Amino acid sequence: MLKTKDLAVATQCYHCGDDLPSSPLQQDDKNFCCVGCKGVYQILSSHNLGNYYAYNDIPGKTQKQQNLHFDYLDEPAVAADLVDYCDEKITVITLYIPAIHCSSCIWLLENLYKINPAIVQSRIDFLKKQVAITFKNQDLSLRGLVETLAQIGYEPLISLQDVVKKQQSSVADRALITRIAVAGFCFGNTMLLSFPEYFGLSKLEIEFQTFFGWLNIAFSIPVVFYCAKDYFVSAWLNLKNGVLNLDFPLALGIAVMFLRSIAEIATGSGAGFVDTLCGLVFFLLVGKWMQAHTYHHLSFERDYRSYFPVAVTVIADGKDKPVPLNLLKKGDRILIRSNEIIPADAILLNGEANLDFSFVTGESLPVKKVLGEVVYAGGRQLSGAIELEVVKAVSQSYLTRLWNNETFTADKDRIKTFSGKASKYFSVVLLLVAFSAGAFWLFQDPTKALASFTAVLIIACPCALALSSPFTLAAVLSIFDKNKFYLKNTAVIEELARIDTFIFDKTGTITNPEASGFIFEGNLTKEEKQLVSDLARNSGHPLSRELVKWIDLPVIYQVADYKEKVGRGLSGTLNGMQVKIGSAAFLGLTLKESPQRSQVHVVINNIYMGCFFSSQQWRPGFKELILKLGKQADLHLLSGDQDHDRKNLVPFFPRVQQMHFQQSPQNKLDYVRSLQQAEKKVLMFGDGLNDAGALKQSDLGVAVTDNINNFTPGCDAILDGASFNKIPQFIQQAKDAVKVIHMSFAISLTYNFIGLFFAVQGLMSPLFAAILMPISTVTIILFTSISARLYARKNKLL
Repeated sequence: MLKTKDLAVATQCYHCGDDLPSSPLQQDDKNFCCVGCKGVYQILSSHNLGNYYAYNDIPGKTQKQQNLHFDYLDEPAVAADLVDYCDEKITVITLYIPAIHCSSCIWLLENLYKINPAIVQSRIDFLKKQVAITFKNQDLSLRGLVETLAQIGYEPLISLQDVVKKQQSSVADRALITRIAVAGFCFGNTMLLSFPEYFGLSKLEIEFQTFFGWLNIAFSIPVVFYCAKDYFVSAWLNLKNGVLNLDFPLALGIAVMFLRSIAEIATGSGAGFVDTLCGLVFFLLVGKWMQAHTYHHLSFERDYRSYFPVAVTVIADGKDKPVPLNLLKKGDRILIRSNEIIPADAILLNGEANLDFSFVTGESLPVKKVLGEVVYAGGRQLSGAIELEVVKAVSQSYLTRLWNNETFTADKDRIKTFSGKASKYFSVVLLLVAFSAGAFWLFQDPTKALASFTAVLIIACPCALALSSPFTLAAVLSIFDKNKFYLKNTAVIEELARIDTFIFDKTGTITNPEASGFIFEGNLTKEEKQLVSDLARNSGHPLSRELVKWIDLPVIYQVADYKEKVGRGLSGTLNGMQVKIGSAAFLGLTLKESPQRSQVHVVINNIYMGCFFSSQQWRPGFKELILKLGKQADLHLLSGDQDHDRKNLVPFFPRVQQMHFQQSPQNKLDYVRSLQQAEKKVLMFGDGLNDAGALKQSDLGVAVTDNINNFTPGCDAILDGASFNKIPQFIQQAKDAVKVIHMSFAISLTYNFIGLFFAVQGLMSPLFAAILMPISTVTIILFTSISARLYARKNKLL
């Protein structure tokens, strides 16, 4: 006799699940509806990817009438518009694949390298149905890649428009909405059929009790086997890997409710828990939809509309002008200084491009580009300034994805979230309580043993863990974005709440770049000022930028042999003359540095010309900020400059060991590491370029920007200088967010303890469980969403 699954296999295509024709195609005792499905199966089998079918019974998509005309992808102009990055060895492209719908899809698409070794890696964004693929373009063409995907049933939807951007209205997965509809329909009907039981009417209408019971069972079957299927799949896959995730107690509770309900109704010993089961699945799916809706909305907001606090220098009418990243458009001529990231695909117009593309490819070997060549977004310029013309509008989604590239977090401890910690213990404690209650009653009253065991699993809902963290953190992330504090991801919020040590860079971080002024002592002609300005224009250091602004001369000369020692000085050849600017030590001068002002010495053709003196002012609100942070954390200052501001900073950093000057980038990195070895949680505020190493090493690195392009992969957040005085409010909001998560967990535990009090005694009624479970879920959703915003108002962030 055929089992249910075998029967399905005998009547449905093994790959896509469609009905079989009268004469199906066969391979390895498997039936297929068409040559396409059979071909996909053969490809997967020949590459030892048969596990694709282990994750879901019918994970594939039908291959009937597949259109495989991809000739147009051989056109270089078309390919150039589609790819994210391309050099002589590798190409990176992001493709939208509508067929992505389940765990099998993720598994297969992340194992594409097994099908074709020319595919280096593939990373999936399940919510957006996107896959980012890196492949060797010498061994595989773009057309070949797309044909490979089409052959295994994952044909990309290729458009020169941004597909995700156009689809912002389709924020929910259709299958999930269908499941919610089915669960809601069944929940309503089972509640209706259970009213006699709730009000004791079943004793009066005894002849209907059994009939209503079996009707309830009929309604519960699609809920368990269709609506709740993902919970069982997730729990099983994690169990196979030795992990107890949050889906395990949910799946176990649903299974126990279903089986116990059948047993009670079949034996006539009770009405079962079908209404509770349907209600639980319905509210869980609604929570899942709301979570996905929030994530999609956040993703769209962050990728296409939000304020990304980075500015790019645009050259217009011969003058340099900072322009916000989101206003950069095709045709703009931009200036990229030494160590700055190229934010959009552009053509090199001027200068020597020596680029580090490790941000994109993970390879640190510099790449040289010639004039007229396309330079892809994500490259970091290593030598002097270059000028480019934007050929493709900036994609914040692409930059954010690069920012989250695992290449730059591999040597950093993974941020541990409360949800991650709690989920490890919730399932274990739940099972312990359930088995303990069952064991107790087994010896006291065996008739109550099964009742108490199953009741514990039913009532102990982990909704707080499943819903509170994502809802709270997503709300806070949105609040931070609106206040020009842009975080890499939600995990950064919880880590921010744990920080106990703050390190500040000085120049460009705690100083106000807009308030700097210069005095020159010496003798410089206009021509020599021109040379100094054109050299300083190549550097992203705050003093260099302010010096260029102060001299205020349009650029004339290109720099040859440009060299920069970060935080020390610059050198290069302009108009046949050797120019050096920087500290006395960098220039090999034996001059006494001023104890009160920053200095930039000038040497032209080995002749000392004089010195620029700069008097810097602190950012607005700096004093209040330091006093607030100093009450709750340890503060440190690391600066590459001379110690001329030491006296002015003593009130804020009173201990000698708190202030360190003349620090190289390596010194800063080592200092952060030493604090971490002393078990400190370190947050570093820096300028993003000169402090990249220290920002990457710290537990959290925050790059402070002021209309400049200092976006760096090493940092975890970018803070607009205008919001610098809000740092204590951001930290308090992060702590309040964690507090909300903990409170929501406490609320859920309170519900659970009330339920468990009755459950362990075997006294829990269907009415009690049916009311308590949905109220718990709805309460958590409302509490987290409202509380996060109330705290934001309290912290003056809304």
